[in-house]
Amino acid sequence: MNQIGAEELFFVYGSMTQGLVHFQKIQDFVVAQEAAALQGTAYSLKVGFPVVLEGGLDLIEGELVTLKGSATLVSLLDQFHGFDQDRPEKSLYWRKKKEVQTASGYQECWVYFLNPKHLPKTATPIENGDWRTAMQSKPALIGQLSERQKMYIQRLGAATGREIIPIDLQLYRELMNLEMIVDKGRRLALSKLGHEVCRYLG
Repeated sequence: MNQIGAEELFFVYGSMTQGLVHFQKIQDFVVAQEAAALQGTAYSLKVGFPVVLEGGLDLIEGELVTLKGSATLVSLLDQFHGFDQDRPEKSLYWRKKKEVQTASGYQECWVYFLNPKHLPKTATPIENGDWRTAMQSKPALIGQLSERQKMYIQRLGAATGREIIPIDLQLYRELMNLEMIVDKGRRLALSKLGHEVCRYLG
């Protein structure tokens, strides 16, 4: 792992920004934060949250956060993003050092870019990289789910092997209509969309 300093700078966007679902993963470590912009290409996932690919000319708005240096925190963020520095080509995301633009000038920081190999076919380009406007016009799917639906998706996501998670007929119909689950005969499993939603519930 790269040597971790007393403080580390990360550019965050989408679900990792303040007020959204994954900010809680870093909020206790935040020393400072400011508005920033990164050059790249943004896509909207079917679940409603954005991902950013390296390359492209759009200026993608986000936040530059200064985090207390912690090898454990960086390791957890890598794990959450599916980044393995020993096998980057197989990783879901890449963690790279990039310059971002702030009010006070350019700053070098860590950025998690989606590995293009893992961009879903259902992802749609976000015009000008403006993911906030995209999320306003198409709110995140998790905000439309009931607590009961969320809990069942999380239980299925945590299940191992051929474990059978009981379900009632009404919930079964709801989640099938939402394309969150697939029926494998003797047991239910999350669909690709279900797995994506589960990731944003955690």
